[in-house]
Amino acid sequence: MRRVVVTGMGLVTPLGLGVEHVWRKLLAGESGITAIRTFDVSDLPAKIAGSVPRGIAQPGLLDPDEYLPAKDQRRVSDFILYALAAAREAVAAAGWTPSDPHERERTGVIIGSGIGGLPSIEENSVKLHEKGPRRISPFFIPSCLVNEAAGVVSIQYGFQGPNHAVATACATGAHAIGDAARMIQLDDADVMIAGGTEAAISRLAIAGFAIMRALSTGFNDAPAQASRPWDRDRDGFVLGEGAGIVVLEELEHAQRRGATIHGELLGYGLSGDAHHMTSPPPNSHGALRAMRAALQRAKLAPSDVDYVNAHATSTEVGDPVEIHAVKGLFGEAARELSMSSTKSATGHLLGAAGAVEAIFSLLALRDQVAPATLNLEHPSEDWGLDLVPRAARPRRIRHALSNSFGFGGTNAALVFGGAPGASR
Repeated sequence: MRRVVVTGMGLVTPLGLGVEHVWRKLLAGESGITAIRTFDVSDLPAKIAGSVPRGIAQPGLLDPDEYLPAKDQRRVSDFILYALAAAREAVAAAGWTPSDPHERERTGVIIGSGIGGLPSIEENSVKLHEKGPRRISPFFIPSCLVNEAAGVVSIQYGFQGPNHAVATACATGAHAIGDAARMIQLDDADVMIAGGTEAAISRLAIAGFAIMRALSTGFNDAPAQASRPWDRDRDGFVLGEGAGIVVLEELEHAQRRGATIHGELLGYGLSGDAHHMTSPPPNSHGALRAMRAALQRAKLAPSDVDYVNAHATSTEVGDPVEIHAVKGLFGEAARELSMSSTKSATGHLLGAAGAVEAIFSLLALRDQVAPATLNLEHPSEDWGLDLVPRAARPRRIRHALSNSFGFGGTNAALVFGGAPGASR
């Protein structure tokens, strides 16, 4: 089986734009969660979100004009814009902009989204009701389609290999990376641009998640404290937005061209709960099976993993299930690993979460540091695991596992190792 490595990474998150900028803020314990100011929240129970910060000519801030002309910005939803921004960073970092037709045909794109252009759907629905059908933009439909993120990125670079999209709710980003890796392993491509993107923060989304009692509503006056996985005072997740994109490449292809290798994707596991539309099964067996499958594919024992980037979103029901799954799979080895939830800093990026957190896992491997679980001040019980409370901590990391679980009972797990030949 062909080996798959990571040669480029790109991030757009509530902590800002750019891999190194975001990583510094994450390790410093900063939060990207703020009050919502882009629409009226006076009648909504949740008034905070993890929004991508914008600005002009300032490091770490997104300037849409850098990626698209003004007329084209009106033709795409923000989830496409975020994918373009993250892909540009990843592709530039990988140094992969082939002009040879064969190389372009051997380069594909898989970028998914959990919801796609929801804010545009909301906006145009209101416009249709208030002003009639003639006021709807002819670009409305394509701007909302989940697969258009991959489509627009492929158009931007002329990549003509497999072009695909994933929509598996909050597991989307991880599934996109895992599926892209398999295309390389099966020789459908040599290089894949892969990840997830989301821009769903809107009145409709906040209202919809809030009526499910899924969102945090008790920290509207203290946004940075709202996302608190495993803490006794957690009361729901915080909606976030952004994108994470990686460049995956066949190992020998990357070595021949002298590419910088950031790590190797060793294992990918996926499973279905077959239990409930939104709630995980109490026995945590679906999550456990996804992790076990990833480790088996990687040919690793649980004791070989030193860090887990958890899916944990800060919900009452979901957080304990993942703990039980990890302890059930790792057994005695669970005492030796560190597990943290970086959603405590970014909020929950839905379809982008798995890809963003995969990048955080690669950076943890690179720098040999476990990022923190912010706001874990009073664990709701003695979890029996190192959950890296409140502050990042250096530690030896040989392999990292990243978990993503989504509505509908869909689960994904990715296992990463360091660059081939690197010692840990």
